[in-house]
Amino acid sequence: MARLFLLFCVCLCILTCYSKGKQEKEKEDESQKWKKKDIRDYNDADLERLFEQWEDGDEDELEEDELPEWKREPPKVDISNIDPNDPEGFLRESKKGRTLMMFATVSGNPTEAESDKVSSLWHSSLFNAHIDTQRYVVGDNRVLFMLKDGSKAWEVRDFLIKQERCAEVTIEGQSFKGAGAEEKDEKKQKPQTAKKQKKEEL
Repeated sequence: MARLFLLFCVCLCILTCYSKGKQEKEKEDESQKWKKKDIRDYNDADLERLFEQWEDGDEDELEEDELPEWKREPPKVDISNIDPNDPEGFLRESKKGRTLMMFATVSGNPTEAESDKVSSLWHSSLFNAHIDTQRYVVGDNRVLFMLKDGSKAWEVRDFLIKQERCAEVTIEGQSFKGAGAEEKDEKKQKPQTAKKQKKEEL
């Protein structure tokens, strides 16, 4: 009886090992078949398997500067160097190393092509001053400037408001009048003063 039980256990182990080996061999054959498959014949499951293998093999963590901005740790703001009477200085420090978007309005009544031409000149001048920006025309007279380092936005603002075709610059919800806006205001004031003089003469 004991021999029969022992024989049964040995047969069971052999069958288990055999079936396990067979399954592994089938899996190996399937993976080899999958590896030999032409890339043009891949289906979604094959692409997902390839992606999982890629992710499993990628054990290296990205360095801090390679991470997307939203995963990076925000830069430390040294409050001791900030003047409490200068809120702009605090904003500048808080935006250091962060992406910032600002808008500029082209004065007059320009077409989108004209706005593109004018803002292209501004963009070139900023590039020559070593300020990296990306420029997008978002309307007939509206241009978006995107800066990788937000602390440079106030330098860009100072440059733009001096340009004769710039009516307004907006940063973080704050608007700043440009040289183009002053011309507009002067034109409005001149007709009003002329009207007042005519009324006085009558």
